Amino acid sequence: MIKERTFLAIKPDGVQRGYIAEIIGRFEKKGFKLVGLKQLIPSKQLAQDHYGVHRERPFFKDLVNFISSGPVVAMIWEGEGVILSARKIIGATKPLEAEPGTIRGDLAIDIGRNIIHGSDGEETAKFEINLWFDQHEICDWETSDSEWRVES
Repeated sequence: MIKERTFLAIKPDGVQRGYIAEIIGRFEKKGFKLVGLKQLIPSKQLAQDHYGVHRERPFFKDLVNFISSGPVVAMIWEGEGVILSARKIIGATKPLEAEPGTIRGDLAIDIGRNIIHGSDGEETAKFEINLWFDQHEICDWETSDSEWRVES
């Protein structure tokens, strides 16, 4: 059975500051399963496609330039309720409004350098997963402890 999936990306600031393992660890500890993972420097086109919803916003150009300025760790996480849970683990977009204990609340200060991106809904997750990953890059597998993660 395929469970809900979401797309997350550790942005260049999170990579440069050495937060890859910590961020992945938070999602593993929660019990979600990593089914896609790669590091890349996004092209301007990929960045524009990803943030296309913001195309008319004044910050669009800076956002595209930033996300394509260095390595990004792109991930697909799977699990029951993963989209909503990921949003809670990540915290508010504006780090100074993010609760302590969230990624942004603990690790970020500035909205322009807020460490991580997470899909905001099911349709967005599908779009972003398909944008960033080819089907052969997604690894379907079962954890040995899946019966202990959620009640069936």
